[in-house]
Amino acid sequence: MKSKNIIVTNNPYVRDKFENEFNLVYIDDNKTYMEVLTTIRDMVHKGYKLLTHPLSGSVKPNETPYKSVMLEEGSALDSDSLMIIEGAIQTMKKFQNNEATPNWPERVHDDFRVVDLSLMENTVYRLGHF
Repeated sequence: MKSKNIIVTNNPYVRDKFENEFNLVYIDDNKTYMEVLTTIRDMVHKGYKLLTHPLSGSVKPNETPYKSVMLEEGSALDSDSLMIIEGAIQTMKKFQNNEATPNWPERVHDDFRVVDLSLMENTVYRLGHF
C-alpha cells in the first residue's frame, strides 16, 4: 500500500526508488529546480503541507538541477508551508541571479541525483516508512 505522503521530484533515481511506495509527482528530469519549486507552491495553494524543506541539503540551489520534496495532503492552506515555499523560490531567484546553474557534465549530474536520492532515503527512514 502506498503512503499518503507525496514526493515531488525531477530526479529519476528518486522516482525509480519510491514510485511503488509513494504517490509521486514526477517532473521530467530536464525540468529545473525552479520548476519543482513552483509545482510545490501550486500544491501548497491546494492544501498540501510541506514535510521536508525545499532547500534542504548542503548543495546550493543554483548548483544542483535536482530536487525532491515530500508533502502530505491537507484540506486547507498551511500558512507555514506557503511561507517556506515562497521563501525558497525567492532564495532560488537570488542565487540564479548571482550565478545560473552550470551546464554540468553527465558524471556531475549523476552525483547530484545520488545526493538528492540519499536525502530522500534519509527522510523516508526518519519518517518511519522503512
